Amino acid sequence: MLYSIVNGGVVVDYMYWTLIILLFIIAYVGLVYPIIPSVLFILGGFILYGIFFTFEPFNWFFWVVQGLFIILLFGADYIANLIGVKKFGGSKAGVWGSTIGLLAGPFIIPVIGIIIGPFLGAVIAELTVNKKGWKEAVKIGFGSVIGFVSSVITKGAIQTVMIIYFIFMI
Repeated sequence: MLYSIVNGGVVVDYMYWTLIILLFIIAYVGLVYPIIPSVLFILGGFILYGIFFTFEPFNWFFWVVQGLFIILLFGADYIANLIGVKKFGGSKAGVWGSTIGLLAGPFIIPVIGIIIGPFLGAVIAELTVNKKGWKEAVKIGFGSVIGFVSSVITKGAIQTVMIIYFIFMI
């Protein structure tokens, strides 16, 4: 009896769904740890569902819509950072410094490095490359943090819509 339950359905389905949900959770972790490619984990969840259950609900329209959301995810990340830095008077160097800080920060200073990294990256870039004053560089650093936070919120909303659409289709 136990063999048929484990091998035939309920337990296996729970294991499959656990893996799919785990991929979705990792995608959300990727919002604050940009080194994790969130979109690949969401796509991985869709593909695992197809492999474990069926690809039948995923018609061409589903993939086109998801593809547009993926483009929005990539665009939101770049545009939010760019707007955050530029709005506060930053340059391309500030954007690059913020991006480098965003990637390195969590590894250098766990947990709070995700906020301090882009701030310091933008400040250091503006001080060294553009020779801006300390006060102006700090203002640009705050702009990079605002850009990052708005990016996380926007990408989180897009990822949520992607997953809701996936659930609606199945």
